[in-house]
Amino acid sequence: MVAVEPLAARGLAGRDTLELGADVVLLPGLVDSHVHACEPGHAEWEGFASATRAAAAGGITTVVDMPLDSVPATVSADALRVKRRAADGQCHVDVGFWAGVIPGNTPELEPLARAGVAGFKCFLADSGSPGFPPVDTGQLTEALRVTARLGLPLLVHAESARAASALTAYGGRSYRGYLASRPRGLENLAVAEVIEAARVAGGHAHVVHLSSSDALPMIASPRREGVRVSAETCPHYLTLTAEKIGDGQTAAKCSPPVREAANREKLHGVVRLTVLRGQATDSGRPRGQLLRRTPARPRRSTWPRAGSAAA
Repeated sequence: MVAVEPLAARGLAGRDTLELGADVVLLPGLVDSHVHACEPGHAEWEGFASATRAAAAGGITTVVDMPLDSVPATVSADALRVKRRAADGQCHVDVGFWAGVIPGNTPELEPLARAGVAGFKCFLADSGSPGFPPVDTGQLTEALRVTARLGLPLLVHAESARAASALTAYGGRSYRGYLASRPRGLENLAVAEVIEAARVAGGHAHVVHLSSSDALPMIASPRREGVRVSAETCPHYLTLTAEKIGDGQTAAKCSPPVREAANREKLHGVVRLTVLRGQATDSGRPRGQLLRRTPARPRRSTWPRAGSAAA
């Protein structure tokens, strides 16, 4: 859309003209920048055909695919070519690609940028995908120096592996127990590390699926100082609350977890103040079918252990 005029005006001209009825409303298509199309390798979890058809049904006209959960993970230009071949002919909306940052693949970032990726993604904790290990703070800073030179953002799953390792692993059915195994502090500590890495490196670090409202002022302050850090949240953090999630209700399981109602209200308030720069669904992670299917009988263990980062 390049220009808008009042309905009565007839001065606009374009290559194509679409006349709408009086009862039709035209809305711009949405962009979902956080989608996991797990193809090739795990199309039964979510493939390009199903992911993009669902997007179109919801008014989303562009999705950007995450670099993990496919085989191979998108951490090299060769792997990106494999993923693009898998997507060819299957997509019902426009599709872009994020590439991954993992230990040791810094030399691959420039070729990936030349190949047209939208930016990069890394984890600070276990991703749950064997081909996509987390980076430490030194590797995060190194990657941000490279992405700064390339002019592309680095997306970060911000939970602290170091802090998680000190917590007792949880494997029961209680949502309260699962939530206690992934406290806000895991996010807060990781966000602090991301901020300081961005400050040192000068790159743009973007925290994805933020659920801890504690981290909001942490992000707002360095932004005022010119540090290139931003964040997004997800619809489930703005709608669901921990108090209403029953034990074993794996449809609401994600990481970082859905938190308390008071936390949700603080997220709402900051969305209105634009500290959070957007929302994305984080749809299509592998445990979608495997864990969220309604079981025929109660399960002994449905929540992941601390350190697992499936969302």
